Amino acid sequence: MRGYFGIGVEGISKQMNAGSLFRTAHAFGASFLFTVGAVYARAEGRRSDTSDTTEHLPLYEFAQVGDLALPKDCMLVGVELLDDAVTLPSFRHPPQAAYVLGPERGALSPALTALCDHVVKIPTKFSVNLAVAGAIVMYDRLTSLGRFASRPVAPGGPSEDLPPHVFGEPVRRRKRGKVPPGTAG
Repeated sequence: MRGYFGIGVEGISKQMNAGSLFRTAHAFGASFLFTVGAVYARAEGRRSDTSDTTEHLPLYEFAQVGDLALPKDCMLVGVELLDDAVTLPSFRHPPQAAYVLGPERGALSPALTALCDHVVKIPTKFSVNLAVAGAIVMYDRLTSLGRFASRPVAPGGPSEDLPPHVFGEPVRRRKRGKVPPGTAG
């Protein structure tokens, strides 16, 4: 899969949920983790993060929303149950994305929501656990951007393997200012 993603939380109250989220992010191939307005207590989070994710991925801790800094061209995607949010199955994930989830028993702050390029919601009857919500978003990203065989019409798995990727011819680009041989300048 091309591109990258990071995932983070704003104002966490349960370190074990953040630990579960970070462990799942590690499993799904996240490039980085972050917190906003919260400090991740690694000793407590490791009780659920059995892969010691923060030993393998960078963790950025931003004291407040105004401090949040993402890589160039990285889009911030809020995950929140808002009326005007895009329903996750209808959302096209950006190739470079940072997903942010709000605190348990709360929501993303208006200041952070205003920074988001997109806000998505998971079509559930009520809010789910922070780590579960993050896992659903990361799984949706994987299935929509990954290279998998199409789902069959009948129940069950695909009847044929995905054909191997075939690379096309190299793309040759002209350098600016140079005129190709045999053309008028």
